[in-house]
Amino acid sequence: MKLSYKSIQNRAAWEAAGVTLPKFDWKDMAAETEARPTWVHFGSGSLFRAFHAMLQQSLIEQGLVKGGLYTAETFDYEIVENTYAPYDNLSLLVTLMPDGGMDKAVVGSVAGALRADPAYSEEWERLKAIFRNPSLQLITFTITEKGYALKDMNGRFLPFAEKDFAAGPVQPSSAMSKVTALLWERFNAGAAPMAVVSTDNCSHNGEKVRSRRGKSAG
Repeated sequence: MKLSYKSIQNRAAWEAAGVTLPKFDWKDMAAETEARPTWVHFGSGSLFRAFHAMLQQSLIEQGLVKGGLYTAETFDYEIVENTYAPYDNLSLLVTLMPDGGMDKAVVGSVAGALRADPAYSEEWERLKAIFRNPSLQLITFTITEKGYALKDMNGRFLPFAEKDFAAGPVQPSSAMSKVTALLWERFNAGAAPMAVVSTDNCSHNGEKVRSRRGKSAG
């Protein structure tokens, strides 16, 4: 069986293989998310799929929300190209249980995976539109500590940061500059409030976001 939207319509086959499927239709979830996006997560790796996406899946299945979430990748675009696109943004979560058994579940709450880079103009414009939408409530991060970097060990701005300062929000290259450019879009569209939350396992992660998102991209 190949993981895809069409394939999981054969629920009996997947459940016979011991795989738990989402208790909602992916297309309905994706349409709701596109119309009223509420959550964008930066960093599209396994940690995101296992925790953030599964949290949203649980909320959908409990009837607490209708939409899913978008993931945006600022660095490793092969994740989008090889992990999400070929499988209709679905993924398989395998958890090793204390008794040695395995719990298998399809993660189906990701409405779209986007390359956060002006070089991919269609996806970048989609992200800008999402950020302009007042329905957006939350952005989160798992971009590792390096993703917040702007200065070297001597306190000097790194070359890519200097480049971003010169280019402004039109052509950001680093993660924090891209986020700042998108927040600038939101500010210019009415400055609707939302939460900006780091979920990276690094010291003072919230302070890192607060201090850097206002300094990048000009």
